[in-house]
Formats: sequence, structure tokens, C-alpha cells
Amino acid sequence: MKDFNKIKKNLANRRVNRVRAKISGSAVKPRLAVFKGLRHLSMQAIDDVNGRTLASAYDREVKGANPKERAQLVGQLIGKKLTEQKITTAVFDKRHYQYHGVVKAMADGAREGGLKF
Repeated sequence: MKDFNKIKKNLANRRVNRVRAKISGSAVKPRLAVFKGLRHLSMQAIDDVNGRTLASAYDREVKGANPKERAQLVGQLIGKKLTEQKITTAVFDKRHYQYHGVVKAMADGAREGGLKF
């Protein structure tokens, strides 16, 4: 069982590295990194050049009935926080997650919040 978990983590890390090799964030166009745990969701807007987090949103800050609704509200929240800082474009970093379900809902919510990818 331990070998299976090592293999699974190794494959996830390889997918993360493959995605990160292609994208990078700056102060003008930050990287929106998604985290999806078993119970909670979060997003961060990261400036990779300076190594700073510009804004973050967490699903405990919003109220939603199901995970997709909470994901969409988290996306809208981070979109609102970034538009207040006069940032309108970003790069979406889905990490090793597939682009569907709550990850897609987060991206759609960020678009509704005023961001462009």
C-alpha cells in the first residue's frame, strides 16, 4: 500500500511540474493556484517574480450549499479582491487536478468576478 501512495504522489508531482513549467505569474498577471482538499477549497493569486501572495480566498469565507456553489463563490471572491487591486488578467494554475467539477467552477467564478485568463 505504501508503494502505491508513493507512486500516486510521484505522478501528481510530475503533473504539477509539467503545468508549472509552462506558466508563471507576475505582479501584473498573477498565477491563480487552486487547492482542493477533501473538505475545503482555496485559491491564491501568486506573483512568482517577487515570491508574494497578492490575494487569497478560502471557502470558509463564503456560504454555499454544495461544493460547486462554494467553488464558484471562492472564484468570484478572489476575482473581486484582484479587481480592487486593479488586476484584470491572470494565469490559471490547476496544479494536478483535472479541469472539471469544482476546479472548473472556481475558474468560471473568477471570470464572473472580473478576471480574464
